[in-house]
Amino acid sequence: MKTTLSLTIFIMSCFCFSQDSVSVLFIGNSYIYTNDLPNTFKNLALSLGDITTVDSKTNGGFTFQNHVNDPLTYQKIHAQPWDYVILQGQSQEASFPYGQVNTATLPYAVQLADSAYANTACTQVQYFMTWGRQIGDPQWDSINTFNKMNKRLRDAYLRIADSSHSSVAAAGPAWKYTIDNYPTINLFSADGSHPSVAGTYLNACVFYSSILKKSPVGASYLAGLDQLTATTLQNIAALTILDSVSTWRLKHHDSLAQVNFTYVTGSSSVEIQFQGTGDYVNTYSWSFGDDFYSNEQSPTHTFGYNGVFPVELIGSGACGSDTVVQLITINTVQVQEFDENNFTVKQTGENLIEINFSNDKLSTDMIEIYSVSGGKIPFKTLNSSDTKLELFLTAKGGLFIVINASFNPIVKRFFLN
Repeated sequence: MKTTLSLTIFIMSCFCFSQDSVSVLFIGNSYIYTNDLPNTFKNLALSLGDITTVDSKTNGGFTFQNHVNDPLTYQKIHAQPWDYVILQGQSQEASFPYGQVNTATLPYAVQLADSAYANTACTQVQYFMTWGRQIGDPQWDSINTFNKMNKRLRDAYLRIADSSHSSVAAAGPAWKYTIDNYPTINLFSADGSHPSVAGTYLNACVFYSSILKKSPVGASYLAGLDQLTATTLQNIAALTILDSVSTWRLKHHDSLAQVNFTYVTGSSSVEIQFQGTGDYVNTYSWSFGDDFYSNEQSPTHTFGYNGVFPVELIGSGACGSDTVVQLITINTVQVQEFDENNFTVKQTGENLIEINFSNDKLSTDMIEIYSVSGGKIPFKTLNSSDTKLELFLTAKGGLFIVINASFNPIVKRFFLN
């Protein structure tokens, strides 16, 4: 019978980035300047080996509209090409009814983001998703508890970020996790609204994970907290942010460019049709792992032989570059499987097999051995004759033993104990 083995296997993806420093501008109000969140974030990052430069424009009680109407806000935004501009509204405004947010909050939040993008196209805007007040806002039934207000803020900030092609630093969910699971850690100051030192430290950890996409666990800067409390808050931030990167719309801190590719087999099983996709990407550079290259976005490539190929795609643009690598195993053999005595395989010892084949003169260079997952297995020839080979294999288990005979490649399945 005819057996076709066509194994094209995705094995691994690798994304590699590095950056020595990141500049961050915080625009908001007292939720930011209480306990000096920008410098708490800076010192936390420094203790983990990351260099940041920070600045802020914060006025007590300022809404997004207040900042839109303040020329000093724009002076800060246009002072330099920021890597990140953080935007935060007044503590209640994003939790108000949907229609009110649409008219009194959303347009101004987007206008500020547009200003940041106009200053530097590669700036990333990130909204500071704040938290519900300790007892909510008693004036409104819909937000009169912490949980109600916190959820309304979460939903609104995600909607604002989606409308402005931005991300969020999800402090509110981190606060909820802390309150639900570690109620003895007091995140609130005496007014039940502003952050305590612990609350500010948690926010700094959230920004560290949101901007650098790394865990703050292990930071030696504790902001005056005891080690256990600080470590607990570090872990909460890492859990909240890094387990939900796509939910918070986070991108790489050193590059807006993001690239990926998919592939399908073409007219032959070694002809692969690649499809490159990217954000902030103008050029595509492919290396197929077999000394062939392409600059097309979606090339078709034919592999000339079986093997494992590290296919690499680099996408580049004005806002950086991104690299993705997939290891692809090509193992395509059209074979005739024999069960007759002219092709036999038997185990003769530990990692030893004996191949007998009487239909053609047998030589080592005719033999290829693959695992059931398509990986090629090395072997060493111990003894040989015209019809028999004794081989030492470097792997056990299910095998495909291929003889590239002069008349037609043939294969036999075998299990090596």
